[in-house]
Amino acid sequence: MLDLLQQEIVDCRLCPRLREHCSHIAEVKRRAYREWEYWGRPVPSFGDPQARVLILGLAPGAHGSNRTGRMFTGDRSGEMLFRALHKTGFASQPASVARGDGLALDDAYITAVAHCAPPGNKPTPEEIRNCRPFLERELGLLTNLRVLVALGKIAFDGYLDVLKRRGAIASRAAFTFGHNRAFPMSDGLPLLISSYHPSQQNTSTGKLTERMLVDVFRRARKAIEAQ
Repeated sequence: MLDLLQQEIVDCRLCPRLREHCSHIAEVKRRAYREWEYWGRPVPSFGDPQARVLILGLAPGAHGSNRTGRMFTGDRSGEMLFRALHKTGFASQPASVARGDGLALDDAYITAVAHCAPPGNKPTPEEIRNCRPFLERELGLLTNLRVLVALGKIAFDGYLDVLKRRGAIASRAAFTFGHNRAFPMSDGLPLLISSYHPSQQNTSTGKLTERMLVDVFRRARKAIEAQ
């Protein structure tokens, strides 16, 4: 069922602005990647179907995932993320440059609140709402989840919106975003851990360091092993 869902994501045409942008970037390309055949479509989620940890990002990068066709693959955000996942035992290797490069996730699954690369890395609220059913279905299909790591405030808010729609939380007021904060949930819901997004802006300014991100996934590791 997860495979069928990912194909639906790839085939999605709900957001004309995003589809046009992804296709345009795939045609124009960046000079450094002019020999690449860009993916240029919605980027599917990937990982271990039995995962206990779900990693929720924002959206594909124009010349990263939109080029490679795999989440966090081929851009600066992914460089730090996969090193952190490798150090904490969730990834088979510390780097991911292309689909088919051998990287595999163990006990982790990666998705996003928006599956198309948005202009300026900013999907609109409507575009996030259009993608929300995909996340809701993934949450239902990933039956072993114990921890959800939200990378960035938009992902954090997006997940809380899902919980509010389901009636699992009354409001988002009790949830204040911050780095490496944990929010225990009731009714068997996964522990929510919030983290700064490993965007180039955050990493180049030192707002997020590799050690800080490793600490997030060490916390996730401890949480699943304690259960």
